[in-house]
Amino acid sequence: MKSHYHCVYDLKYHLVIVTKYRKKCFTEQILERLNEISSDLCQKWEIDLIEFGGEADHIHLLIEMNPTIQISKFVNNLKTVTSRYIRKEFAKHLSEYYWERVLWTRAYYISTVGGASLTTVKKYIENQERPKNK
Repeated sequence: MKSHYHCVYDLKYHLVIVTKYRKKCFTEQILERLNEISSDLCQKWEIDLIEFGGEADHIHLLIEMNPTIQISKFVNNLKTVTSRYIRKEFAKHLSEYYWERVLWTRAYYISTVGGASLTTVKKYIENQERPKNK
């Protein structure tokens, strides 16, 4: 649990971003660089990058952020910044896959990740002691 101003929170997200046309263009070196860029960007946004991973056509981030951050704005910034750096630093390699200036598909996947299962939380809420009528 963390606190931020007037709230206590535990907000963790699993984010998946996929390459345009699902091209398998990432090498180990590109994934390492994506990890570095993502880590730096998360620090600037005051987001904890808990885990980073990826394959040839997508990346996964496990992140924790405070509730004041708009997820869509962060994801858009992450995609923009990583695309700009990777396309610049690996231009020759990526030219084999893309004829246009793209890297990511417009879509992304994000889900909340928590310590308790949905069933556990639902039971907890259902079992709250309701006030009795007087």
